[in-house]
Amino acid sequence: MHSTLPSISLLSPVLVTALRRALRPLIKLMVAKGITYNYLAELLKDIFVEVADKEFRIGAKPSSDSHLSLLTGIHRKDIKRLRHCAHSNNEIAPQAISMGARLVSLWTSDARYLDENNQPKPLPRFIREGGEISFEGLVASVSCDIRSRVVLDEWLRLGVARFDEKNRVCLNIAAFIPVHGFDEKAYFFGHNLHDHAAAATSNLLGDNQPFLERSVYYDGLSVDSVRVLAEKSENLGMESLLAINKEAIDMEKNDTTASGQRYRMTFGIYYFSEPIEAEKPFEIKNSVHYRGLEKI
Repeated sequence: MHSTLPSISLLSPVLVTALRRALRPLIKLMVAKGITYNYLAELLKDIFVEVADKEFRIGAKPSSDSHLSLLTGIHRKDIKRLRHCAHSNNEIAPQAISMGARLVSLWTSDARYLDENNQPKPLPRFIREGGEISFEGLVASVSCDIRSRVVLDEWLRLGVARFDEKNRVCLNIAAFIPVHGFDEKAYFFGHNLHDHAAAATSNLLGDNQPFLERSVYYDGLSVDSVRVLAEKSENLGMESLLAINKEAIDMEKNDTTASGQRYRMTFGIYYFSEPIEAEKPFEIKNSVHYRGLEKI
């Protein structure tokens, strides 16, 4: 059989280097959490078959095992076995997240729950103390099936909420990012990395209108400068997230009666810093990355 795919020698060295760099943090996580190479290799086989079968069909017909083997380099026996193992692509969100995200979205966007600076108000714990503008009232406005005590206990465990000196419930952060719960953090890890990588991949392949994907990167900064920029990035980033959240929640209410295809979206902010090593050749220094802008 003669392959119509490019040989390994024709692969872009820049792309291979980029993939190695992108994979290093993931490999670090896997080694730290006991995921071995053999386990990952079997997982990759499964994902290779899944993606090739979904994204690279010829016409409307399902791909044959031989075609998938040609695309992926995986033996047909493994292809046949993997295709008979159905896996759901739906994200399985821990209950604390599916409920918590809706509550935080409301708490950070509804004017009733915001102070004069548009920050989430500390809320009395019970309806008898604050009426609808209480933590119990907030939970009841989203679901009548879950008691506010259950939600509050879980939020306290995750570090999302705390009590102030008046025994009011305070939101520790303006977005639902658990401090302590590993499963909850792992959920957002997969969700956010997938969507960032999906946007970047779409832009690199050039299949669609470019997605927003930008960054600013500098080196040669002092530790104090990095600390200042980290704080400023967090403040400006949260302002953007809260503004998008407020507009999206209003749009979602209006779109419930609209017909047509439904879409999901993600808008994210990240910041990273680390000590630099000796300067490497061809290192891009001090720039703004404009991937996704029409001027590219």
